[in-house]
Amino acid sequence: MVRRGWVLWMALSKQELFDRIRRDSWQRKLSIRALSRKYGVHRRLVREALASPVAKPRKQRHTAKRIGTRLEEGFGVTLPYTTVHDFVTARRRAIAAEEGAPVEGYLTRHNVPGADAEVDFGEVWIDLAGERVKCFLFAFRLAYSGRSVHRISRSCGQQAFFEGHVHALRVLGEVPAGQVRYDNLTPAVRKVVFRSRLREEDPKWTALREFYGFTAFYCEPGLRGAHEKGGVEGQVGYFRRNYLTPVPRVETLEELNCRIAEFEERETGRRIGSRIRTIGQDFAREAQHLLPLPAEPFETAMTFEPRVDRRGALREVEQDLRRLVAVRVFPVSARATAPTTPTPATSTEAAVPGQTSATAESTAAPRRCAESVSRWG
Repeated sequence: MVRRGWVLWMALSKQELFDRIRRDSWQRKLSIRALSRKYGVHRRLVREALASPVAKPRKQRHTAKRIGTRLEEGFGVTLPYTTVHDFVTARRRAIAAEEGAPVEGYLTRHNVPGADAEVDFGEVWIDLAGERVKCFLFAFRLAYSGRSVHRISRSCGQQAFFEGHVHALRVLGEVPAGQVRYDNLTPAVRKVVFRSRLREEDPKWTALREFYGFTAFYCEPGLRGAHEKGGVEGQVGYFRRNYLTPVPRVETLEELNCRIAEFEERETGRRIGSRIRTIGQDFAREAQHLLPLPAEPFETAMTFEPRVDRRGALREVEQDLRRLVAVRVFPVSARATAPTTPTPATSTEAAVPGQTSATAESTAAPRRCAESVSRWG
């Protein structure tokens, strides 16, 4: 008998053997010793089979919807989906706890004055010059006081990301001394290193961080990292509901940003939750621990260093500016230099679109470069 059971065990996979042991234990009420003799295995393996969770095919497991359907078919009971979903969620957590599965825990964060800040973008809709367009709300929030600075832009690209930082730090007047928390924004992060907190940063973003002297902390990707900067996540929604509802009607974004500055001043008198002090009072205490700003702001304009052809035209700049205008990124500032010209060349600046300005000095080649850039204003 033992030998026949041993041969049977060798012909089955471990999962199939465990399924048969559990079935015989449940249906035939066989003891551990009887199961050990039947299948020719040690009693430790039988105990392991009875203690292991019942595995189910990964793509054929019960969902809340399927459970609700089976209750209706088998018992004639129709329950709301949310009722079944809430019960299934609670029951799965209870089963996981009974089996000793690890449970995620959270600690209350106590922010130090002047140490940390959080940054995020949020979508908003604006009636701009009679046309409803989607814009983006940049939010920079100090973690201790809750003092926040906002700015509306037509894009959430790198230049808007940089200009939001420069504007926020200029309004605050100081720089956080510790970490600034971010999700994995494309303007800042090129690549998330697999299963780690390390990030491959964009070189210009690294230059901005080093210029102002703060440290970036990157949250975990997806929903798992949302709680790590929950303050600014909630701030974006709060500001959008309380100051951008109903949809604002403005002629220019500068007009809206001026209104936002008034809203932010009004926010300094608000108390967050059960705090005993207002945002403005906490910020007055926090300002003593912030670091001073550099003497000059960071240059956010995109820089090009193309070759100048024999006619003195910057063909690569034309292509880049054509692409920016095509996707309607407003506003865009660019700076082009021509280091490979045979004559001394100075910088050429252009603002695209809106008010177009081009400056060039010295020789005719830089002048033609400026004309090439300004054509796409």
